[in-house]
Amino acid sequence: MNPPLSIDGFGPLTVARPQSVAELGDLVRKAAAHGTALYPVGGGTMLDYGLPPTKPGTAVDLRGLDRVVDYPARDMTITVQAGITIGRLQDTLKAEGQQLPVDVPFPDRATLGGAVATNASGPRRFGHGTLRDYVIGITVVNDEGKEIRGGGRVVKNVAGYDLMKLYTGSLGTLGIIAQLTLKVKPLPEVVAAVVAPCKPEALEEVLNRVLPKTATRPTVLSVANGPAAAQLGQETPAYSLVVGFEEKAATVDWQVTTLAKELPEGFARSSSEFRGDVAGGLFRRLGDFPLTSPRGLTFKANLLPAGTAAFFRRADGLDPRPALVAHAGNGIVFGHLPGDLGAERAKEILGGLGRTAAEWAGNVVVIRCPPEWKAVVPVWGRPTPDRALVRAVKDKMDPGRVFNPGRFVDGI
Repeated sequence: MNPPLSIDGFGPLTVARPQSVAELGDLVRKAAAHGTALYPVGGGTMLDYGLPPTKPGTAVDLRGLDRVVDYPARDMTITVQAGITIGRLQDTLKAEGQQLPVDVPFPDRATLGGAVATNASGPRRFGHGTLRDYVIGITVVNDEGKEIRGGGRVVKNVAGYDLMKLYTGSLGTLGIIAQLTLKVKPLPEVVAAVVAPCKPEALEEVLNRVLPKTATRPTVLSVANGPAAAQLGQETPAYSLVVGFEEKAATVDWQVTTLAKELPEGFARSSSEFRGDVAGGLFRRLGDFPLTSPRGLTFKANLLPAGTAAFFRRADGLDPRPALVAHAGNGIVFGHLPGDLGAERAKEILGGLGRTAAEWAGNVVVIRCPPEWKAVVPVWGRPTPDRALVRAVKDKMDPGRVFNPGRFVDGI
């Protein structure tokens, strides 16, 4: 008997654990016939993401769908079921000298299907892109319990609709991802991280004028403010600038030396260089950061990269001061606010940060917060013109509201 599960205080929900795609299809057909909902669950790392559920139903634990279906390593592709953890997937690839170069928080718990459904990414997004760039084939169980497929098992497959991008980031609201084919990359010979303290007044110059002109090709370009840097093991009253490289040894050596010459005077003297597992561990801590605050509110800002320094200035003037990590090359900022703040004050802070993000064509959404706050704070940020399109897609692909109802944008 599977113990029940609550999502954002909604429940208890019964839990089903299908062991095959056929069993998953049966679950969907039964739910559709009875007018109940299905809530896909993987490792549970992002279970707090979104609005609370609105419809009685069943939580579907997909970790039983964890097989490696096909791995032609010489073709640099792999086909796996969606319940496999990111950690196990990376271990499988590592045995062949390969990797999926996308950072997902807590990879030993997070499943591939959950990562794709939330379009998770981390510090190496700057150099390698997001999961959207690596999914070349997908199998989804639709609202009729049928398997639908998009893409294929070869990198050059271009036939049919691009269902991979449609389902990536859809939060499981359009169907349940059952299987994925990914293109992968070779493991780099050397991984290096250059960490330098950066005064707040120098951040804009470094991010907007120095690094955009660099002759190097970093895969990581991140910044942490003081409170976040302490969590990452980088004690500094200022900001910590993290620049990462992954390449052959000689290439990394050249890039580290070149970067030291390009940065403003004083940066090279105060910077530290880490390689191998130490650098990789730092990247992992940066990737885990969004889910490291068990209480309070965690937000994500998405804005033009040129606005990162302005967003930091705005956030640093707040009381309380949030812990911030930015993947600055992509304009992604994660922040933590304390749990004793209260929902009304959190709403006020998010409103101000949202206005700053909007000045840079961005938005601020809530990653996690106490369930009772979600009736007050803008979980999905300010309304945007594309929300009508999101609703239209949901109406077409899941008119019976079987999949994760109420949780996505506008409560769809």
